[in-house]
Amino acid sequence: MIKKVKEGPAGYMPQSAPSMGVELAPKGQALLYGNVVTEEEAMRDAAIALLTKDNPTIFPGPQVLWDWKDDVAEKAAALLELASEIPNCKIIPMPDYRPKYPKIDVKAEINPNHPNLTILDNKIKACVFVGVHCHYANLTLRMIRAGTDCYTVALCAYMGHEEAMASIRDLHADDIRKFKDIVIEERNKLGIEWTTTLPPENPSLPKEDYSTLSPADYGEYRSLIMSKKGEHVTAVE
Repeated sequence: MIKKVKEGPAGYMPQSAPSMGVELAPKGQALLYGNVVTEEEAMRDAAIALLTKDNPTIFPGPQVLWDWKDDVAEKAAALLELASEIPNCKIIPMPDYRPKYPKIDVKAEINPNHPNLTILDNKIKACVFVGVHCHYANLTLRMIRAGTDCYTVALCAYMGHEEAMASIRDLHADDIRKFKDIVIEERNKLGIEWTTTLPPENPSLPKEDYSTLSPADYGEYRSLIMSKKGEHVTAVE
């Protein structure tokens, strides 16, 4: 198998996967290193990477962190089951894509504008993106490939991601549980002993004191919360 898309670091401004001839997998199939394969083949390769590479980490995005759709809660529960079967797996959530400056807590979150900082700081060699909006996932996965040697897995509810080493499309809770079963099978083959354990809690960010906020803290959005000259606000939602 020719690996069109593989672990980096590929260097500054690497070729995008589509420019290298990678096309999205058709329904019922998956991508592995840019090649169309069966879902099981991609899942097994991804499972071995998550079991053998250092500091495996799951990055859940807004589409599985917020209960906005009928199947999301079940999908999130299946993700916790998957994480509990990967030895020493961590979960670093990505609930908000807005840039965080001057810096972020790379132990607790990932900034899509500089995802390599979180990958490098935590020495993550294999990670899973799930529930991340496609336009952010493609960009972020490419930046990770550019600046790190991390093996990336994309679990996508839609058409998948060319920039990941392994990409599964049309994802539902049952697919996550199928992946979990494959992880257990491969773990047993490798002779890795592990007691099913949920990942540790993430270090929490400092709690914000909302009582000290002023309109100036909202930057360009302050006009949305400040009354206009001559305007009298008598009721709020």
